[in-house]
Amino acid sequence: MVLPADFPNTIPLFPLPEVILLPRARLPLHVFEPRYLAMFDDALKTSDRMIGIVQPLDAGAESLHQIGCVGRITSFTETDDHRYMITLTGVSRFRIDQTEDGFAPYRRAQISWADFAKDGNSALRDPSFDRDKFLALLRRYFDLRDLSTDWDQIQGAEEEMLVNTLAMLCPFTIEEKQALLEAKNLAERRRTLTALLEYAIFSGSDTEVIQ
Repeated sequence: MVLPADFPNTIPLFPLPEVILLPRARLPLHVFEPRYLAMFDDALKTSDRMIGIVQPLDAGAESLHQIGCVGRITSFTETDDHRYMITLTGVSRFRIDQTEDGFAPYRRAQISWADFAKDGNSALRDPSFDRDKFLALLRRYFDLRDLSTDWDQIQGAEEEMLVNTLAMLCPFTIEEKQALLEAKNLAERRRTLTALLEYAIFSGSDTEVIQ
C-alpha cells in the first residue's frame, strides 16, 4: 500500500476539461503542447514521475476545480517530431491548497492528500453492486449511442475497474465528471454514474460518443 506520507507536497498540473483520472485506472494522453512537453520531461526526472490531472471550472477557464487525481507515468513513447503518447496510472486524489507561480511554463500546486488516505489502498468494493441490473442499463445506453464493446470482458471486470473506467470514458460534462471524481466511495460513484446513464437514456440527448 502506498501511503500519502510518501507523496510529494507539490505537483505539476495538467488541466483538461471533461477528463478525470481515478485511482488504479489508466489514462492515455497525447502530449504535444510545448509547456506540457516540458512538464512531462521534468516529471520523468523525478523519482515519483507524478502529474496531477485536474479540470478547469469551465472549458477554457483559468480557474481550476480544487480536487483532482495524480497519476504516475507508467509508459510512454516518443514520436519523431517530439510528441509523447503517455499512460498515467491513477494513484490518489488530492486537494489543491495553493497554485504556484514560478519559472516553469506549466502550472504547479501545493496540494493536500489528507482527505483521500484510502485511495492508496487495494481495489475498493461495492457490496450493494447489482451487476446484472447495472449491465442491463449499460446495454441500453450503448444501444442508444450505437456503441459496441467486449461484453464478456465487461461482465468479468471487477466492479471498481468497471465503474471507474466508465466514469472516465463516458461523455459527461465537466460538472458531471467532477461529481464522479469527488464521490466519497465506490458505491456513491456507482450511484452517480447510474443516475447519469439513466438521465442520458431518458433524455435521448445528442452527446459525443466514447472515443
